[in-house]
Amino acid sequence: MQLIEKAPAKINLSLDALYQHTDGEFEWQMIMTSIDLADYVQITLQDSPQIEVRTSKGYLPEDKRNLAYQAAQLLRHHFDIKTGAIIEIDKHIPVAAGLGGGSSDAAAVLRGLNQLWHLGLTKAELAHIGLSIDSDVPYCVYSETALVTGKGDQIQPLGDLPNFWMVVVKPEVSVSTPRILHALNCDQITDRPQTDRLLAGIQQQDAQQMTAAMANVLTPITNQRYPQIDYLMQRLTAFGAEKAQMSGSGPTVFGICRQYSRAQRIYNSMSGFCREVYLVQPLKNKNH
Repeated sequence: MQLIEKAPAKINLSLDALYQHTDGEFEWQMIMTSIDLADYVQITLQDSPQIEVRTSKGYLPEDKRNLAYQAAQLLRHHFDIKTGAIIEIDKHIPVAAGLGGGSSDAAAVLRGLNQLWHLGLTKAELAHIGLSIDSDVPYCVYSETALVTGKGDQIQPLGDLPNFWMVVVKPEVSVSTPRILHALNCDQITDRPQTDRLLAGIQQQDAQQMTAAMANVLTPITNQRYPQIDYLMQRLTAFGAEKAQMSGSGPTVFGICRQYSRAQRIYNSMSGFCREVYLVQPLKNKNH
């Protein structure tokens, strides 16, 4: 048996850290959405108990360092499955970019094997299992616009966003999320997102109110190490984006436009000096 799961990239419309738990984990309050830039994960069951991972990019690990591999092994052991699977990942999402590519691949494996192994798990149950792989996996199990709280495990879908386009830009640096989080002090955060206002903007389908309330508390930390992030955000707004922001722990930034023609112009302008630029939209619920 075989199936193909779409694994969309995620974007943080907001990212806030409220406090740090005694175990060192953060209490998050984030609004996340998924975009039409995606990996594709093909899963084929096999009689032998091995989990095999193959990727379209030679530099990616295909062993236990790969989150998709971890997801498959976790389900196998948890439910005492005797068979294995071949997982082939067609990569399109940039790596170490703040777009959740590895987490989305792992979530796709959880969803796919849930079907192929007839486990009957709900999204909430898969999300709970996925949290032990990476904090972005629970959201990626849903891959729809949601309020994400707790340690990343509490997912509240919000419905579709108002219509807008995004120009997504990945500079040629890779960011280590653990290093950025190690430098995060919740007591020193000065620029937080206005989450309630952002939620109201989504509910009222008001893109202007939504963008005015956005922020990412990790931006100053990552930008201190990689100043090109601030430069790219300035370029996006100079070219006409209504809002520019970093996603996740970076380094990817994105600009929001309500008009497609303006987004296309910004895409063309940014493509002049950045190699990885994407013109995308948030996914609607019917797209997955």
